[in-house]
Amino acid sequence: QVQLVESGGGLVQVGGSLRLSCAASGRTFSTYPMGWFRQAPGKEREFVAAISRSGGSTGYADSVKGRFTISRDNAKNTVYLQMNSLKPEDTAVYYCAAKYRGYTYYIGASEYDDWGQGTQVTVSS
Repeated sequence: QVQLVESGGGLVQVGGSLRLSCAASGRTFSTYPMGWFRQAPGKEREFVAAISRSGGSTGYADSVKGRFTISRDNAKNTVYLQMNSLKPEDTAVYYCAAKYRGYTYYIGASEYDDWGQGTQVTVSS
């Protein structure tokens, strides 16, 4: 089991930027494909971005493609989500997730094994 702690959320104006971080416990972080998901009030959790364990492969939801960038630093046991050109519809609780095994990136929430507690992102107009 891995513990995940998100940070970096907050209130930002339309067009602004935020960088989310997700710090993972354990010595095997470099073997975990990682993902970011979000959930807005009254809506289901949705995929945002994912990255392979090496960082060599990434995937994005169409709604964030070109605006968000996922990256990871395996030496720091941390995955990041750089969010630019934020829109009101990006408002949600953002969660990072870890999958214990895999060589690529994964977009299905059911494929992940552990989740963080979430961090709130609010984009005001």
